[in-house]
Amino acid sequence: MNTVAANTTKDPHRNVVLGMLLVVYIFNFIDRQILSILAAPIQADLDLSDGQMGLLGGLSFALLYSTMAVPLAALADRTSRSWVIAVSLAAWSGFTAVCGLAQNFWHIFLARLGVGIGEAGGVAPSYALIGDYFPSSQRATALSIYSLGIPIGSGLGVLMGGYIAATVDWRAAFFAVGLAGVIIVPIFKLLVRDKAKPKVAAENPEPQPERPALKETAALLARKKSFWFLSFGAASSSMLGYGIAFWLPSLLIRSFGFDLVQASQFFGAILLLGGVVGVLAGGLLADRLGGRDRAYYAWVPGVAFLLGLPLFAAGISSSDWKLAFLLFLLPQALAYIWLGPVLSAVQHLVVPAARSTASALFLLINNLIGLGGGIYALGALSDFLTPIYADEALRYSMLYALALYGLAALLMFLAGPALRKDWVAE
Repeated sequence: MNTVAANTTKDPHRNVVLGMLLVVYIFNFIDRQILSILAAPIQADLDLSDGQMGLLGGLSFALLYSTMAVPLAALADRTSRSWVIAVSLAAWSGFTAVCGLAQNFWHIFLARLGVGIGEAGGVAPSYALIGDYFPSSQRATALSIYSLGIPIGSGLGVLMGGYIAATVDWRAAFFAVGLAGVIIVPIFKLLVRDKAKPKVAAENPEPQPERPALKETAALLARKKSFWFLSFGAASSSMLGYGIAFWLPSLLIRSFGFDLVQASQFFGAILLLGGVVGVLAGGLLADRLGGRDRAYYAWVPGVAFLLGLPLFAAGISSSDWKLAFLLFLLPQALAYIWLGPVLSAVQHLVVPAARSTASALFLLINNLIGLGGGIYALGALSDFLTPIYADEALRYSMLYALALYGLAALLMFLAGPALRKDWVAE
């Protein structure tokens, strides 16, 4: 059996690469999630409804973030993954700063479109670089370490955004985090370099080109049931996950009487504590159990979704903030478990040279449905329920949306057996 020489010998530089990719991903989520903690002052200043804020938090970002990720990933596969990431970081950070100049809904909507275009080129090429630097047996763990950027970036965005907005204003928060990202760009490009794309092993289930074009990768994935189950399972969970992540600070302010700083501290602590534990646990479990049966790369997330559903319901329904903190902490960890296993599994559905493209096609489905639909759906549902539940409408909107976790679990359990057949070995 042929092996991948580039991955069998440990590269000491790979930890530096992983560390820098993590830093960039932290900025990715700071810039992406800062809008959630700033929703209340932005709504008050620009006179926006929950539905309009849902568009700003979801569709305005996800529309081009999801669609542009595919051609940018294909470009990264055929040129330089590190250069695509660096230019993307500069773009999304610049547009984040521009959000601070907005004077009405359309100003900030267009600026968020720009943030989405920039971030479209960051994630999928990063997944591929990690796949190039780390062997299969360690890839889920490495991708989980990279995915720590989600809870760390989200938590820091909430904490920093809340503090700056409370002490200065919401515009200053956008300026600060946007300019900080721009400063990181030259450091990243200095330390991160591309690695020669390895060849795939001989025992794969079907012949594949070493450097497939976008349409070839898309056609290959379209024939694999596991890709569809994983993508729509992740998208279902992301609708709920992104929706709760965006609207929970507003729920804390409306239903628990928190001020902006208290809401940022509560939610930031949940994201950092629960998120970090969940992300790391998912990768470690997948690498350990996946060696026995590749189906566990889907089954581990499925179990996590089932366990998280009643805990989220209890936290959302609670009227005591101390109890709510404990009840949200565990399901927040469970909500992040899917990242390492599923992202690693997607890497194994194609040859190494097509990893960016495959990841982007997965993210197209996950983010367009999950990010684009979830935040808006919860906001629009809250508007619809307001005549019935008044100030508690947002709480009930979240409770109704919990059905998405049941669907996500079902799709992950279906994905497990299909992964055994669709897996591409190195």
